[in-house]
Amino acid sequence: MTTRALRILIAEDSPTVRRRLVDAFSADAGCMVAAETADGDRAFELCQRLRPDVVTLDLALPTVNGVELTRRIMAHCPTPIVVFSSPENRSRGLHLLDALSAGAVDAMEKPLRPAAEDWMVELLARVKLAARVPSITHPLGRLKLEPEPLRDLPARAVVIGASTGGPAAMKDILQRLPRDFPLPILLVMHLSEQFEVSMVEWLGKYSPLPVRQAVDGEMLPSMCRPAVVLARANRHMVLSEGLLRLTDGPERHSCRPSVDVLFESAARELGGRAIGCLLTGMGRDGAEGMDALKRSGAVTLAQDEASSVVFGMPREAIRLGAARHVVGLQDIPGWLAALARRRPERGHA
Repeated sequence: MTTRALRILIAEDSPTVRRRLVDAFSADAGCMVAAETADGDRAFELCQRLRPDVVTLDLALPTVNGVELTRRIMAHCPTPIVVFSSPENRSRGLHLLDALSAGAVDAMEKPLRPAAEDWMVELLARVKLAARVPSITHPLGRLKLEPEPLRDLPARAVVIGASTGGPAAMKDILQRLPRDFPLPILLVMHLSEQFEVSMVEWLGKYSPLPVRQAVDGEMLPSMCRPAVVLARANRHMVLSEGLLRLTDGPERHSCRPSVDVLFESAARELGGRAIGCLLTGMGRDGAEGMDALKRSGAVTLAQDEASSVVFGMPREAIRLGAARHVVGLQDIPGWLAALARRRPERGHA
């Protein structure tokens, strides 16, 4: 049986880059160019009329910028979008994150050389991955697990893992947390190095807690001065003897940093004093680590299917029985706030 080629809409204002994209997609047997344009309004019209499988979208389009165009497409003709921009302007990193928040599946920076072969190979891979997003969902997401009896220990930290769709999900969570949220949050997202600084700044606009990158050997932030600590690209973040360690250990599920590595270290270090949360993302990273957290007595939450951009990672945790609760994104901040203030029973340290 012959697999249908992916139909791609290219929205790119640079004629040189647009020609390069057309040539690269046309040369790949798994892709075909449905249409190309340099204009934002025209891109929206083409997306509505042609209903492509994927849109590649430059942020700097005339008439409609990439962030607004992403919002329009997702509101009127939802389509997987891979967005990219030139790296010269630092503010572009923030715009890329805004586009992800608006519904884009993935984001890349353009290469300094339009003909960079390695960038085109990566783009082709990401476009094919993005095309799978609409069909990755699973009926398990509608399953609401019965609450289990929880050990009433004072929480010490929240550990969160996310991948595809994670920036927008974390923005939503952070902006709804109370300003006096008492616990540090350790966060692993599958990010490339060029987005690290922008991600910290972007999330910091919405967070009641300071947001920063992890530093090897620092102490776990205290409950008096909590913070959101983001794992560094290409380094695992591990909690060990009260310290955050950044390691170059082997990848887990092709990921470094890995959610599994953080979650398993939190299970060993904190046990029932951890709160684990697994958000939207493709693949299975985090499922085994969440299982370790649950077995150690921690509270574990998995984002539900309906609110996930990609239900892969939460679905795998649910299949393992690692999620004590399956929760919609809009409800996760309330759960975290309530669990963070849970009082210990008499006799617990």
